[in-house]
This record gives sequence, structure tokens and C-alpha cells, in this order.
Amino acid sequence: MSEESGVRKMTHQRKMMLKSLMLNKAREDLKREMEQKAEAKKAELSQRLEPLSGLNSMSSQELMDLCRELHGKIDKVDEQRFDIEARVKKNDTEIEELNQKIFDLRGKFKRPPLRRVKMSADQMLRALLGSKHKVSMDLRSNLKSVKKGGEKKEDAEVKDWRDNIEAKQGMGGKKAVFEGAQ
Repeated sequence: MSEESGVRKMTHQRKMMLKSLMLNKAREDLKREMEQKAEAKKAELSQRLEPLSGLNSMSSQELMDLCRELHGKIDKVDEQRFDIEARVKKNDTEIEELNQKIFDLRGKFKRPPLRRVKMSADQMLRALLGSKHKVSMDLRSNLKSVKKGGEKKEDAEVKDWRDNIEAKQGMGGKKAVFEGAQ
């Protein structure tokens, strides 16, 4: 009894209140994190980008030079992006190959967890073949019917085993066995 009195169970209302407080705190943290990311992105962009002021006062030659310079920067950034994508793709394939080697060395393979599904044979065929094909899997209709009268006839056809042996004794019996096998 002393062990049971030491352990207190939370009431449903208390659980729900704690759960809602945790969700509110998580929501606030997520919002704060999103705001921090947005501010960091703005600060990074303001450092990288130069303001393009005074475009109206520039001559056509100066504008062309500015466009060439911007195109050069765009090409440089595009090449860097392509190189980074290629490195990432190469690293991903390398990771996959190493994971495969690990599984091969262990001799174990990941098996996905399977759920038990209650499905009849007809539903399974419909799922595999689609709803267009109408296949009925009535297993009982495919069984052969057995007549009860057939068992009595088989018993009547079976003769005494001693008669069978007496007919096959001696050389004539071996010949009868050989002829019976053919």
C-alpha cells in the first residue's frame, strides 16, 4: 500500500492542461525561430546585394556595363550552385553504397514492418487485378464432391490377400507379377 500511495496518477484535466501548455510553448518557439530565420536571411541578402541606385542618371554604356557585370555574377553563382548540387548528389550515392555494404556485412536486411490486413480472397483478387476483372474465388465450389456409396464398392472389390498370393506363387506367379506391372 505504501508503494501505491507514493505514485499519484494525473487527472484527465491536468493532462489536457499540460498538453495544451506544451503545444502553446512549442508554437511560440516555432514562430520565434521562423522570425529569426527571416531576419538572418534579410541581413545576409543586404550584405551580398548592392543597392542599384541612380539607374536613371546612368548612360546607356554604363547600363550595358552594369548588365554585363550582373550577368557575370549570375553565371558565377549558377556554376557554384551546379558544383554544390553535383557534390551533394555524389555524397548521397556514396552514402547509399556504404549503407548497402554495411547491410551486406551484417547479413541482415531491413524488412519493412507489415500490417496484418483482414481481407477475403475475393477482395484480394480485386485489389491485385483491379475492379475490371471479375474473378470469383469460391474455394468450396472447386472441391470435388464425394459420394458416400463409393466407399462400399471399393470394399467389395478388395479380395482376400491370400488369394492374391496363391495366384502369384512359383514361376507362374512371377510372370503374373511382371505382366501385372505392364
